[in-house]
Amino acid sequence: MIKEVFLSPFQKFVKIESFSGILLLLATIIALVWANSPFGDTYRELWQYDVGIVTKTFEFKKPLILWINDGLMAIFFFLIGLEIKRELMIGELNSAKKIAFPLVGALGGMLVPVVFFLVLNQNPETAKGWGVPMATDIAFSLAILNTLGNRVPLSLKVFLTAFAIVDDIGAVLVIAIFYSGSINLTLLSIALVMLAVLYLLSYKGYYSRFLVFFLGLSVWFLFLKAGIHPTVAGILLAFAIPIRQKINTSAFLVQLEKVYNDIKNASILQKPLLSNEQISSIDDLDDWARKFQSPLQHLEHNLHGWVAYFVIPIFALANAGVLIGNTDDLDTALITNIVICLILGKGIGITSLVLLAQKMRLIEVPSEISFKQIVGVAFLAGIGFTMAIFIASLAFASSPEFIDSAKIGILIGSFISAIIGYGILRAGSNKEPNVKIS
Repeated sequence: MIKEVFLSPFQKFVKIESFSGILLLLATIIALVWANSPFGDTYRELWQYDVGIVTKTFEFKKPLILWINDGLMAIFFFLIGLEIKRELMIGELNSAKKIAFPLVGALGGMLVPVVFFLVLNQNPETAKGWGVPMATDIAFSLAILNTLGNRVPLSLKVFLTAFAIVDDIGAVLVIAIFYSGSINLTLLSIALVMLAVLYLLSYKGYYSRFLVFFLGLSVWFLFLKAGIHPTVAGILLAFAIPIRQKINTSAFLVQLEKVYNDIKNASILQKPLLSNEQISSIDDLDDWARKFQSPLQHLEHNLHGWVAYFVIPIFALANAGVLIGNTDDLDTALITNIVICLILGKGIGITSLVLLAQKMRLIEVPSEISFKQIVGVAFLAGIGFTMAIFIASLAFASSPEFIDSAKIGILIGSFISAIIGYGILRAGSNKEPNVKIS
């Protein structure tokens, strides 16, 4: 049974992610239409336009698309890091029992598509794209799942969210280990020392958003120059944000009552303007509210809307515009491989591993989740989109002729996975009794 205290924040999260999925779809359509229209040249020129800082002694310029993929996406990964830390410490991944079900699903959803890709791939030049079908796009998948409303239990949405987060952990590790360039150990060491300082301060209970911002920006730049993809810095920085408040609930309530009484006692004259005592009390209330609020929760709350409604749609707009008409330059084998991996790799991988783990009594599936719903969600997980496109841009950075083929494969595979997953969930969720696997 999911605790009532968890339902409201999670349902709000689902609502944000669902609307983000709609914006993603709109951004993708706009990008495809724009790139294949008579104004397609303006689309490509816009994202290749150099932006940066140039002085007599210093130059730091990058194409706009790299500012998005390396810069804005670092914010996206920072938010993922906050979500991962929260889930590991106080959420749905904070115990072996809770993490077992989504962990098994995530392992099946990561390993089987990779095996499919490596077995089906016949071109050594495209072999490095094995990481493309690993991750699940949580915004798109939750948006589709949310259209079914009460036909699916909330625990199924929790399962999808949890294994998508585990997927993200796997994808981040893959990016850090396999898709980073040659490493400058000196710059990397400086960055790690800065992170260690932030971790130590966090452990001691000290938190300054200004210090985190400036050191975080420095770590991002050092990772970029060191050859480690800078989005990894976003994940690592997130783990330096404290999750605990500086004061507990009882202490806050005592102060709240004191501030209330101070304001009440200073309001005898009922003047339209606040007295000095009231202003002082309100300032005290602001100070105590900051101490009571979890820094991690505060950042996550403030960033979620920006990432969902701005960062991810901009990423889709900049990266989804592939030329569909020019088929001569496309690698059909790569397209087909990615499509199969996203659809069958995810569908078979998640379902089979969950079924096997339950038969071996290694996991316990909530009674309200039926086998059909697990199969439906498994195919829904084939919606790779954001992370898949991101990994494709890294995997084929030195072979740009394969990037458009990979993106087309991702778009087709994600679209078909969405249809299959929705169809299975719709057919298997008509308020019929959920039959548990035994």
